[in-house]
Amino acid sequence: MPISVLQYPVTYLANVGLARAKLLKENMGISTYGDLLMQFPSKHIDRSRFYYSHELTPDMPYVQMRGQILSFEEEGIGRKRRIVAHFSDGHGIVDLVWFNGLQYVEKTYKLYTEYVVFGKPTIFRDRFNITHPELTELSVWNGMNSSSTGLRPYYSVPEKVQKRGVNTRMMEQWVQTVFRLLHDEPLPETLPEHLLRELHLMSRSEAIRTMHYPQSAEHLARATYRLKFEELFFIQLNILRYSRERNRRYAGHVFSRIGDLFNEFYYHHLPFSLTGAQKRVIREVHDDMRSGRQMNRLLQGDVGSGKTLVALMTMLIALDNGYQACIMAPTEILAEQHLDTFRSFLGDMPVRVELLTSTVKGKRRKEVMSGLQTGEVQILVGTHAVIEDNVLFRNLGFVVIDEQHRFGVAQRAKLWAKNQTPPHVLVMTATPIPRTLAMTVYGDLDVSVIDELPPGRKPISTIHHYENRRQELYKGLRQQISLGRQAYIVYPLIKESEKMDLQNLEEGYREFCKAFPDLSISMVHGKMKPADKDYEMDRFVRGETQILMATTVIEVGVNVPNASVMAIMNAERFGLAQLHQLRGRVGRGADQSYCILVTSFKLSSDTQRRIQIMCETNDGFEIAEEDMRLRGPGDLEGTQQSGIPFDLHIANLARDGQLVQLARDVAKRVLDSDPDGQLPEHAAMWQALAELNRNSVDWSSIS
Repeated sequence: MPISVLQYPVTYLANVGLARAKLLKENMGISTYGDLLMQFPSKHIDRSRFYYSHELTPDMPYVQMRGQILSFEEEGIGRKRRIVAHFSDGHGIVDLVWFNGLQYVEKTYKLYTEYVVFGKPTIFRDRFNITHPELTELSVWNGMNSSSTGLRPYYSVPEKVQKRGVNTRMMEQWVQTVFRLLHDEPLPETLPEHLLRELHLMSRSEAIRTMHYPQSAEHLARATYRLKFEELFFIQLNILRYSRERNRRYAGHVFSRIGDLFNEFYYHHLPFSLTGAQKRVIREVHDDMRSGRQMNRLLQGDVGSGKTLVALMTMLIALDNGYQACIMAPTEILAEQHLDTFRSFLGDMPVRVELLTSTVKGKRRKEVMSGLQTGEVQILVGTHAVIEDNVLFRNLGFVVIDEQHRFGVAQRAKLWAKNQTPPHVLVMTATPIPRTLAMTVYGDLDVSVIDELPPGRKPISTIHHYENRRQELYKGLRQQISLGRQAYIVYPLIKESEKMDLQNLEEGYREFCKAFPDLSISMVHGKMKPADKDYEMDRFVRGETQILMATTVIEVGVNVPNASVMAIMNAERFGLAQLHQLRGRVGRGADQSYCILVTSFKLSSDTQRRIQIMCETNDGFEIAEEDMRLRGPGDLEGTQQSGIPFDLHIANLARDGQLVQLARDVAKRVLDSDPDGQLPEHAAMWQALAELNRNSVDWSSIS
């Protein structure tokens, strides 16, 4: 039966020993024959055409030639040793070059034997060469291609695996072996028949075979669509199933009362009028809090949009209903900032707010811990310290997690254990998340968005400077500082790097001290002792220094309304999301603020696009969508740990937004019709989901 073949370990395949099997598992996720078939080609190449040596050009991606090796020679010694084969197609000579797997080359390839050579041509010393080509004896090639359309798979193999002699040709041989063992038997189907009919999807068996050996480009597109839908459908089915189960399993505290504390704050202490977006989000959170189900809500809001005020006001609802509230921040600086903000907002209101971080020790720590257990401490602001086992609350009912991507899921889970009935959870992020990614990574959370900035804020003006315009930068900084403003200067490195020609913080600090001898300049970076870093940060916050030079440690949690300039050196080294986060450190007051992106002249097209979009817009969601399009979802901040539950072999969240929505809608309908997974026609589907979940931890019930 095919399923048993698919479960064979890859060590059964020719040329796969234990060492290669380990490499395949660690670098490509391939352990079984089934895993191998899911390693789809990165592209298909028309192998029906042969090129002659006189037709070659350096811009060709891949070519196929036919001819013989006339001679071999070795060049270089030690690590620089290589084998060069002089290959003739009867029209000219092309050099075939190997730097790795030299013993294999010496044992395998023979002189004056007809080979088909496949690879990318480049020019070296006025001669075409092909590095690490794929060679197949002509008689073997003819047998492989006798019934082929000419479209042949090309498998991308990580460099680490290539160095052990695994290339696209070897991958194809292994795939062919598996298909031969399967004969014409169909691979197991995972989707119910009614979905295949309704969505006009080809069978899974046909789709997988087609991915490797398509009959046509149209056939390949249909197979790709089917397998993309399957991946996204099972992700959505998993998320929604656990989300519904969580809602059934966990009753939430019912906070029906809007009481004295909330009303006192709203009518007498509100520092400024709420935006329409803030009012909407508070209503959405309150609806959850009084619904009788445990809340898990994601609050997205751009830098400076007023998330902290929303968090405080929703905490006051919990206090009005007799419960405590807690906010967990990723850094001490941000926690202390929240403490100061809360106390400033609350003024003389009878609300006790305390701080708990690793630096709160001795008598002060005991007082805070005691106040938590008696209920006298109503709002706790802290870092990871709040999730320690010995931190006990009298009645924790509401938890806010700020900059949630900075925390692991297991850390967030510990907050659930602080009360017998899990508290309501509001997770906040200033990193806007593209819609398709939010549906997938945070699909089990309800989402609120603050999409307005408080009145009076002026858009930040973003300017691109090349590094040779340093005097203009100095002039602009001097002008702003003369008006009483302050400035951030951010560098990607602390010390000079031999490998990367980047400006570094220590060298930059010396340059700026020389350029501004009359000013006070602070420097902070992640390698400093926390006390030293806090001291320098505090000097800047108090206005004792005019310029703060830093690495990205200031990306989150620094609020200095007087700072009006952010200069980012080597801005080409930062992703869009990080540039946007850094830019958000300015523009927090009423004055016009500026972000200056300083780059080298040599910029790739993607980097030029990043710089361009930063100069064109301040809209974090537009920036997030573009960031995902350029970099892909797996590289975006926080997504690695937050929980796409299964690996994506073929779907791409940056390009398949409509398919994500379709998969979610279909998954909802399936769950509505079969909430307990009892319908026989869905048995294979639930089995497939269980198999996918076999090696993953169920964090889905935790925000």
